[in-house]
Formats: sequence, C-alpha cells, structure tokens
Amino acid sequence: MKLEVDSQPLREARREANNLRPVIILVEPQLGENIGTAARAMANFGLRELRIVNPRDGWPSEMAEKASANAIEVVKNAVIYSTFEDAISDLNFICATTARPREMVKPVLSPESAAQKMHQLTQKGEKTGIIFGREKSGLNNTDISHCDSIVIAPVDPDCASLNLAQAVLLMGYEWRRQFSIENEEQATLGRKTDFDGPAKEGIRLKDSRNATKGEMSGLFTHLESELEKSGFLRTVEKTPQMMRNIRNMIIRMQPTDQDVRTLRGIITSLVNGSHRSENSK
Repeated sequence: MKLEVDSQPLREARREANNLRPVIILVEPQLGENIGTAARAMANFGLRELRIVNPRDGWPSEMAEKASANAIEVVKNAVIYSTFEDAISDLNFICATTARPREMVKPVLSPESAAQKMHQLTQKGEKTGIIFGREKSGLNNTDISHCDSIVIAPVDPDCASLNLAQAVLLMGYEWRRQFSIENEEQATLGRKTDFDGPAKEGIRLKDSRNATKGEMSGLFTHLESELEKSGFLRTVEKTPQMMRNIRNMIIRMQPTDQDVRTLRGIITSLVNGSHRSENSK
C-alpha cells in the first residue's frame, strides 16, 4: 500500500533545512554560464538558495540553465534583487570573498574558519550568507563594508584570482566538510548507488574482512616451510631476521582473509608446478 505524503509538511521541512545552509549571493555576475556553473558547484555540496544582484545579461538566462547540469532547480529558484542591500536584508551574518583585505578593519577568515563560524551561528538560529563579486573586478569596497568578515583562500599569491564557480565550490566544500564534523558523522564521498552504496575514506573490503592473526600465522608458517625447502632460507642464523622482514612486509599490506587464501594458493601452485617440472625431466 502506497502512502501519500502531505506536501505542506515536506515543503516546511525543506525550508527549515535550507535555513541551516548559507545563502549564496552573486553580485552583478556577467555571464549566464558563470551563474550556471556556480549553481552546479552549490548543488555539489548541498547548497540550494541562490540570490543574484543585477545580472548583467538579464534574467531568466538560458545559458545559466544549460551550464547548471543537474542543478537546474537552483537556477530556476534563484531570486533576483535590484540592490545589494535588499539581497542581504534578512541575513544575520555575511562573508565577503576577496583576494585581499582592502585595508579594512574586519576579521579575516580562511574558508575553513568561515565555515566553522557559519555553523556556530546557524546552530543559534541565525541565517548566514556568502557574497561573491563580479568576474572582472570582484566586490567593491562598499559591498564589503556591509559584510561581517572577509574570506581569503590560501592560494598562490602569483595566481590568487579564482573564477566564480571555483570560489563557490571552495566555500561549498568547506561548509559541507564542517557540516559532517558538527554532526559527528563521516561525510560520504561521491555518488551513492544501489550497487556501490556510499563511498567513504579508506579501503572498502566489500564482502571480505581483515585477516585474523591466526590466518596470518598460518600463511607465514606455510611460506617459511616452503622457503626452507626451496633453499631460499640458506643460512639458519639469518632465518629469523629474514622471516621478520617478510612478515613486516606482508602485514604492511593489511591483507584480507581472501588475500591470505590467494597468497597460500599461489605458494601451493608454485610448489606443485616446481615438482611437476622436476618429474618431467
């Protein structure tokens, strides 16, 4: 039996979730393609609310929609403002992204520190925003004077300018990473599928597990026995040290139970193959 979900509570839940995310504000962007790629960068990290101040080529923008890929809803739901002041009027805290401090007496934050600050404020119910300037000239000093802090990325000073989508992507990444830290959960990586599931850092063992010490001991006993028979361990006095080196080498690989079975199968195959060769002579 299929249950129908009330759309009103669902819309309210989405609205509440969006209130915990920073608003992205683009000030007088010039090209629709840049708006679209910035929207795509937003969606990559779960940012949904886009505000645009006086887009040069007007709105709506077919080029913005084409460039947004799977983030077309971010573009279609974007709100257009005629003034910068109107675009920020309901926000409690805003960061200005820029490549230099402009000799203003304002807190300067890294993208990581800015994400931490915004998360702290959203936990108090305050609404935050990140401001991005024009492609050619960035934000002007008047724009920045309205902002609570300046965000400067740790870029190479000889090439400090980021394009619009790059800047949004950088801030979105740091916000998403901080979100995982604040919620005490490990962020999933990439796309979750029915086949692979969510990706996470580290080696995915799938249906395998790390080998037990007993399984490892069996492998080393098997290996040492065959190495002695083959003449590899010629010097009795050096055998303990050589086996320690071999154990350390294999343990560094962190083999799974399947790896151990495969290695023992390889040893057995090599030994049997050697016996067959001798018998055929």
